[in-house]
Amino acid sequence: MGDAAIERWSRQQSVLHRRDARAKIGALFAFLAAVSTTSPDSQIAFAGYALLLAAVIAAARLPFPGLLRRAALGLPFAAGFALLLWFSGERARALALLEKCYLSAAGALLLVATTPMPELLRALEILHLPRTVVLVIHFLYRYLFVISGQARRMRWAASSRGRLQFRSAAGALAVLFARSSARASGIYQAMLARGFSGQFPALAPPRWRAADAAFLIAAALASAAVRMAL
Repeated sequence: MGDAAIERWSRQQSVLHRRDARAKIGALFAFLAAVSTTSPDSQIAFAGYALLLAAVIAAARLPFPGLLRRAALGLPFAAGFALLLWFSGERARALALLEKCYLSAAGALLLVATTPMPELLRALEILHLPRTVVLVIHFLYRYLFVISGQARRMRWAASSRGRLQFRSAAGALAVLFARSSARASGIYQAMLARGFSGQFPALAPPRWRAADAAFLIAAALASAAVRMAL
């Protein structure tokens, strides 16, 4: 997220961007339920899920390479378990684990890339997700931009001094977190000074339309059809 690409994507206009965040959350849960319960031997089903995601990405007018590359960032977390399964002789389950991880990450990333964060957090509040969890998600998301901005400024400073590489990566990382933590603390103090009370005000309440219900039903039926037919 260093280039804030996902934030820019979420502000675009498409048929998927216009759907209510609650409908997209429901569609994601239906997709994740279908993927997670698919048999490891159903490789055709995983191909069907991939085609379904590709169709949605195209409808959202998002760049395939950028989104698919970012979805692969979650694979290292499942790779260790997949290797254990592979060497124990369960190769189908190992491959299915990686496929499920990648498809799930791509689906979640697609939700974030088509929904501005304030709308997504507002939808989570309406769906009765604990407020503490919503605040943690919000601050974590914003902190990523704080730390990426600080890293960019440090890189510019090193480049202007003719030092394109730091001598000590560990030392540079420590400085990065110290500076970004101080900046984040300053931002939080400024929020408190402006009357922040633990809840972000909504500019406009979300409106549930017939198109949102139709999208949710269609997405759930498509996921279920791939799950049951393939």
